[in-house]
Amino acid sequence: MAHYHDNPDAVRALVRETEVHKDLFIDEALFDLEMEHVFARTWVYVGHDSQIPNTGDYYTTTIGNQPVVMVRHTDKSVRVLYNRCPHKGTMVAGEVCGNTGKFFRCPYHAWTFKTDGSLLSIPLKKGYENTGLESSEAAQGMARVDHVRNHRGFVFCRLSETGDSFEDFFGDSLSTLDNMADRSPEGRLEVAGGVMRYTHGCNWKMLVDNQTDTCHPMVAHESSAGTAVRVWKEAPEGTPKPMAVELFAPFISPYEFFEGMGIRVWENGHGHTGVSDSIHASYSGIPGYFEAMTAAYGEERANQILGDVRHNTVYFPNIMVKGPIQTLRIFKPLAANRTLVESWTFRLVGAPDLLLERTLMYNRLINAPTSVVGHDDLEMYERAQAGLHARGRDWVNVGRLYDASEVGRRNEVTNGTNEWQMRNQYRAWARYMTEGMTEATATPPTTGQAQPCSHALPQVAS
Repeated sequence: MAHYHDNPDAVRALVRETEVHKDLFIDEALFDLEMEHVFARTWVYVGHDSQIPNTGDYYTTTIGNQPVVMVRHTDKSVRVLYNRCPHKGTMVAGEVCGNTGKFFRCPYHAWTFKTDGSLLSIPLKKGYENTGLESSEAAQGMARVDHVRNHRGFVFCRLSETGDSFEDFFGDSLSTLDNMADRSPEGRLEVAGGVMRYTHGCNWKMLVDNQTDTCHPMVAHESSAGTAVRVWKEAPEGTPKPMAVELFAPFISPYEFFEGMGIRVWENGHGHTGVSDSIHASYSGIPGYFEAMTAAYGEERANQILGDVRHNTVYFPNIMVKGPIQTLRIFKPLAANRTLVESWTFRLVGAPDLLLERTLMYNRLINAPTSVVGHDDLEMYERAQAGLHARGRDWVNVGRLYDASEVGRRNEVTNGTNEWQMRNQYRAWARYMTEGMTEATATPPTTGQAQPCSHALPQVAS
């Protein structure tokens, strides 16, 4: 087994041009390093500001393995704090969401903190006279995450003091979030319908990898979506097509459809399927929606917004956005072999309610713990998690349509079944994993001589 801590050469050797080593998915030491490097040095999604509309509203979550709380401060700004009392370490905010008023109060010893994290009061403070409290860490209050950005309501943070700027990290990829917000006649989104959470017995990167894998739908989903379509075809002639069939059917489109829809590859591991076409392109029109969009934007701009039918947009490291159907999924790492998946839905403010109905139905049919399609994928993830422990083969292949000239190129469109976006993610992984590591002599992976890549708790929130 390789020693990866402070050994960047060993980590880089895990990512070849068309292969990645199985340790990326099964090694707990690498998982710990991901928490320290990938999830600290990248801009990670925290939540949407519509979850905390009022002063004192808060939402608790995790960034990697770090507990944080997103809160609406008294000046209406969105702040992100580490969810830890500086006194004894107790998590201050214990609920998923709520309103804390003007301050947080630790449930252990009643220390209080303003919603920007600063210390407000300590019971029996006279007992700390001449103890050096003023110069201690505890006097600094709840630690703040200094690097926080709110883009069109989507809140991201970077835990590390060093790393890419928000603009450099995301670049042109923010256009997906812009398009999703612009689909509202008022240009605003609201979280609606709660959240669906359940755990997967697999590594988090398997879910990220799957989002731009367009060679699996017609295979893995044939038994679910395919069955729904067959049953529908047996319905009496003239039967109105149910919304569920409209949502299911595109999953079993042929390879040619997915090849033609295209994939766009951005820098830093971001990318999306569905450039010229997608499974979300042929939904039935919603009465009154285009008229509202035209009134808000003009006909030409409304057509531009609604004509952008991106399928899955991956934001490295761990979210996927479906703009045309207004959903967002987060893949939260719990262990090398365990991931918490959250599926969120959004309301287009000012749009007909039938759009939200379709969004919620899609989430239930595809992403819910009781869904059909999502369980096809889960079966494959968990089979892969077990299979990767098998001896005799140590590498995972991501070489479909590889071209050596792709390295370093950005904002490129390619064949919809190209695995370039997967390679893009693993190159980003290798980069962020090794930034800041102390150079050391590499220890090779389990077997073979690798050629390193050249770039290289379920509750429903309101």
